[in-house]
Amino acid sequence: MAMTRAIELRTEIPGPRSREIIERKERVIADPLGLYLPIMIAGGRGATVTDVDGNSFVDFAGGVGCLNVGHAHPRVVAAVQEQAARFFHTDFTIVPYEIYVEYAERLTALAPFAGPVKAAFFNAGAEAVENAVKFARGYTRRPAVIAFDGGFHGRTLLALTLTSKTHPYKAGLGPFAPEVYRVSFPNEYRGITARDALAGLERALLTQVAAETVAAIVVEPVQGEGGFIPAPQEFMEGLRAICDREGILLVVDEVQTGFGRTGRMFATEHYGIEPDLMTVAKSIAGGLPLSGVLGKAEIMDSLWDNAVGGTYVGNPVGLAAAVAVLDVFEEEGLVERAQRVGETIRARMLAWQERFAAIGDVRGLGAMLAVEYVEDRGTKEPAPSIASRVAEEAARRGLLLLTAGVHSNCNRVLCPLVITDAELEEGLAAWEEALEAVLA
Repeated sequence: MAMTRAIELRTEIPGPRSREIIERKERVIADPLGLYLPIMIAGGRGATVTDVDGNSFVDFAGGVGCLNVGHAHPRVVAAVQEQAARFFHTDFTIVPYEIYVEYAERLTALAPFAGPVKAAFFNAGAEAVENAVKFARGYTRRPAVIAFDGGFHGRTLLALTLTSKTHPYKAGLGPFAPEVYRVSFPNEYRGITARDALAGLERALLTQVAAETVAAIVVEPVQGEGGFIPAPQEFMEGLRAICDREGILLVVDEVQTGFGRTGRMFATEHYGIEPDLMTVAKSIAGGLPLSGVLGKAEIMDSLWDNAVGGTYVGNPVGLAAAVAVLDVFEEEGLVERAQRVGETIRARMLAWQERFAAIGDVRGLGAMLAVEYVEDRGTKEPAPSIASRVAEEAARRGLLLLTAGVHSNCNRVLCPLVITDAELEEGLAAWEEALEAVLA
C-alpha cells in the first residue's frame, strides 16, 4: 500500500479560487498588507495546510513561528471551545479569572530563573517588549535601552525603535522613541566575533550612553528576523557580566526562540545564564494572540498599581489555549522532538551546502535553522533574489517557506514541532527540488 502523501497539488499555484479571493482582497484591504504567498487557506492540521483550491502543503512557516504545536491541535481546540462557551472576556484586573493564575503558575515553574518569578500577560510580542522595558525602567529608574544590529522586537513605537531593519519596517515611519542605542551583534560568518561585539558594547558605554543611565539590554538569544544567528556562549556570558557590573537588567526576547523551537523550552537554557526579564509570545497559545513578560519577582513587583495593563491582556480564551499548549508539550515530548527535527534538517542543509556554492552558511539552534545565500563565497555578497525565488519554487512544489535576514537572503524553518518524519522528508525534498530549479 502506498503511503499517503502530505503534499497534494490539484491546480496551479495559486489556484483559481485563491486568485479570485486575492482579487477581492486588492479592492478592500490596504496595500501595505501585501501577500507573501498567494495561497488562501481553507484548513490546517498539524504541519500541513490545505488551500481553498484543495491543494495541500507542508508548512515550514508555522504562522511565522506561532504553531509549534501545529495547526488546530485537537487538545488546544477543545480547550478554546470549552473556555469560549463559558466567557470570552472581562479584563483580568476588573473581574479576575483562575486560568490567568493557573497559567502563570505553570509557566513560571518552567522559566529559567533561579529565584521567585512572576508573570504578566499581554497580546503580542511587541507589547511584551514594550512592557518589559517599562518594568526595567520602573525598577532601575533609568531611561536608556540598548539593542543590537539585526534585532527584531516588533512594530509598535518602542519595539520598532528597537527593531533593526530599515526596509520594510522603519523607513519613513519615524520619529522613533528616544534613548535607544544600538551596537553590533556577533555574526561569525560576517566576521564579527563575540569578543568584537562585547568590545563594541563596552565602547558604546563610553562614547554613546553612560552605563548608569541604562535600564536594560534587550537581546534575542538567536536573532530571528536578523537571519537565525545564534548568540555565542561567550557573548551571552559577557552580556550577563556587564549587566551585573553596571546594574543593568538583561531582557531576553524569547518571542521566536521560546516554546521548544531551539531544542530547549527556552533558548536561554542553552547558555546557562539567568535573564532578569524574559518576553514570550508567538507559540505560547498555539496561534491565538497572547504574550507575556516573566521576570524576577522583585522587578515585576516594582511598578505601581495599574502601571501595566490593557483591555484584552491575558485574554481567557488565549490562556486556555496556552495551558493546553503546555499539556501538548509534556505529553508529546515536543522539546526532544525539536532536537531530532533539527538534526534531520541540519544534516540535509549541510549536504545542500556541499552541492550548491550559493549556500554560504548553515546555522541555527535546534529546529530553528536557516541557510544564507550568497552571490560568491569569497566576497559573501548577499543574494536575496535566490531566497525569494527558492521560496516561490518551493510553494509550487507544495512547501511553504519563509525568507529572513537583514539582507533578506536566508530561508528559515519554523515548521510545527509535531511534524511527522514523513512530512518532514516531503518538505525537505520539495525544498531540494526548488534549490535545483533555481541554482542548477
